[in-house]
Amino acid sequence: MDSKDLAKRFKDVAVALFVELKEIRFPSDYYDVKRQLSRASASAAANYKAALRGKSTPDFLYKLKIVEEETDEALFWLDFLESVGYEAVSYPKFNKEYDEL
Repeated sequence: MDSKDLAKRFKDVAVALFVELKEIRFPSDYYDVKRQLSRASASAAANYKAALRGKSTPDFLYKLKIVEEETDEALFWLDFLESVGYEAVSYPKFNKEYDEL
């Protein structure tokens, strides 16, 4: 898989998660979790694209670390929602994709 395919995959999962979260009516006390999950997912995709434009190898690697952190954060929020028993999100699909990414 080349870097453009991987960038598309990051974007596709961010869009899929955004669409799914948009369609789910979260209780008001879940709003911050929904926002954090959406932001982490989009940030991972945006930062991967930015990493591809890295000006040097160290810059590229630094930006990839940010991608890793944002991907880990998205996984955390997915796990958090599942742990508190919120059943509306397709956890297995998104967990699998973020684990692979």
